[in-house]
Amino acid sequence: MLGLLTLDALSNLISRGDIDTVIMAMPDMQGRLVGKRMQASYFLDTAVHETHACNYLLTVDTDMEPVPGYKAASWASGYGDFVMKPDISTLRLIPWMPGTALVICDTLDHDGNDVEHAPRAILKKQLKRLAAKGMMANTASELEFYLFSETYESAHEKRFHDLKTSSPYIQDYQIFGTSKEEATMRAIRNGLEGAGIPVENSKGEWGAGQEEINIRYAEALDMADRHTILKNGIKEIAHLHGKSVTFMAKWDTQKAGSSCHIHISLWDAAGKTAHFYDEKSKIHGLSEMGQQFLAGQIKHAREATYFLAPNVNSYKRFVNGTFAPTNIVWSNDNRTAGFRLCGHGKSLRVECRIGGADLNPYLAFAALIASGLEGIEQKLTLEPEFRGDAYVGDNVPLLRKNLRDAIADLEKSQMYANTLGKDVVEHYVHTGRWEQQEYDRCVTDWEVARGFERA
Repeated sequence: MLGLLTLDALSNLISRGDIDTVIMAMPDMQGRLVGKRMQASYFLDTAVHETHACNYLLTVDTDMEPVPGYKAASWASGYGDFVMKPDISTLRLIPWMPGTALVICDTLDHDGNDVEHAPRAILKKQLKRLAAKGMMANTASELEFYLFSETYESAHEKRFHDLKTSSPYIQDYQIFGTSKEEATMRAIRNGLEGAGIPVENSKGEWGAGQEEINIRYAEALDMADRHTILKNGIKEIAHLHGKSVTFMAKWDTQKAGSSCHIHISLWDAAGKTAHFYDEKSKIHGLSEMGQQFLAGQIKHAREATYFLAPNVNSYKRFVNGTFAPTNIVWSNDNRTAGFRLCGHGKSLRVECRIGGADLNPYLAFAALIASGLEGIEQKLTLEPEFRGDAYVGDNVPLLRKNLRDAIADLEKSQMYANTLGKDVVEHYVHTGRWEQQEYDRCVTDWEVARGFERA
């Protein structure tokens, strides 16, 4: 595939002087790339086997603040190292960064074992469960974001107030409106293609200056890697064009939130037989296995919500009538439902519409696959399809309204304790509690504007 590299190809590029830098990066808890830029010759000679990083990287918050109270790493334990071992199958060019290649790394302890709370390890554990059943998962994540006619520096100087979006009006599917942004969006599409991330399309979305980009589905670990590189790449390319973007779930009270819809289907290990499709099924062609998988996702949706909406801000997106779900129902080709059945024949798949653009794809994919597998193993029966407007339906089960309740659901989840691991659940419950605690202690702009004079 265009952009992907073998070690031999990398060696040739280095010897010709085309590549001088190799980024070794791992996904952190927030789904960001963290790591080191290696001199290319040193990477080939030494770091191709491994490098090291401080284990605090999986215990810090968005501000890189070392969070107290984790078992995995702390001041008391001295914040030691863990190993970053490159997965050479992810080695690729980064065409928008001169002379640069990138490789995603697994996070290991000094005995060579996966660090169990590392996002990539959490997903790999669920994929091993699938492999033991002779199956694999294909996934796709549709990402939305806002594009601004501001640099990151100017946005910061304005304290993120009165920012100028790339369009003053909604341009959902509009060609002329998005033509004015095409210099940046074309660079994003072509840049991602050059990095071995096959792009399907980009389009305007349902917010002024909001964009959506869709890349081709892939095996779940590959897709999570693509998603993470894509987000980092979009930020970098926007910066190079004097623009900025945000993947916040809800950056403005008055504007549409940004989602990450996740599509999942199960296949045989060779990727040839679609397990979700049965032409004899009367439920839109959804096989018995597909029904069980979807039933598991619905049953455990509240427990999974933290992994789909990991920040305080994430819950501001769940507003009726905004194309963001507020419910836990399934429906065929219905964008008001939390779970949407879409596609036909072998392309039949389940779309979870709950996630925001701020999610970590490794954690989200792992949570949805784990709950779906639970449905298969327990042979759960799928509830009847919801039809109509799920925003106003009677007796519709609702998503949690805030992070605090979602954390409580995750903490009580025996299913996730069994499938992800008790220590992993405890690690991310602690992460969520810190996020909530930090928000609770802060005075917001809303409070000041409301109470400065009138309190």
